[in-house]
Amino acid sequence: MPIPLAAHTYLPDEPDDGAPPVLLVHGFCSDGHRDWVEPGTVAALTAEGRTVVVPDLPGHGASPAPATAAEATAGALAEALLAALDAETAAGVFDVVGYSLGARLAWELPVVAPGRVRRAVLGGLSPAEPFAAVDPGALRLAVTGGPEPADPFTAMIAGMLRAQGDRATGLATCVEGLRSTPFEPGDWAGAAPPLFIIGQDDMMVRGIERILGLAGAAAPVTVPGDHHQALASGHFRTAVVKALAGRE
Repeated sequence: MPIPLAAHTYLPDEPDDGAPPVLLVHGFCSDGHRDWVEPGTVAALTAEGRTVVVPDLPGHGASPAPATAAEATAGALAEALLAALDAETAAGVFDVVGYSLGARLAWELPVVAPGRVRRAVLGGLSPAEPFAAVDPGALRLAVTGGPEPADPFTAMIAGMLRAQGDRATGLATCVEGLRSTPFEPGDWAGAAPPLFIIGQDDMMVRGIERILGLAGAAAPVTVPGDHHQALASGHFRTAVVKALAGRE
């Protein structure tokens, strides 16, 4: 059974009965409210008549932490997202928007839910697996009161996790699960190529051209900002709304 996720559904005042619900998937060390409600993406989509489902990933927001790394593999997280969507809505087909880790997990959804993903928007997607360079043992020690990791990248991730307080150990388990299933994409399995959105100053998306080729996608939409700023951009929200409405 997938780990149960906390999720909130936002309903439009005037529903577009011809449009499926939209699943929004947030990034690492964030949550659904911070990535999607606060920047106004949810409001922009409900104004278009869309029903929006916003879950928190395991160990994030109001969702429980994974007990084992097996509950936090990419496939397991995708299954948990699908279960959360199905608990909130009876719709078969859906659209998905993911950012950063959320985009990486959105890539898995057409695989675990064949034929159900209509349109997809992938923002801030790293073409390589960031957690592949993490020393999981050193990370676990660092977030449980042990020494600072000698590796600078692992030390940086440890600092991010410790900033989350008592969620740090659960997030370390997420890192272990994702590291065990690194992002090594094959061809995109969705019905239509996704739209990619990147920040003009985002170093994490370098090399995204390889992923565009696998997805059969057009050139990405570039919006102002770095990896964190791009998501809050009004240009990002506009691109999402247009893409999901088929108005790219």
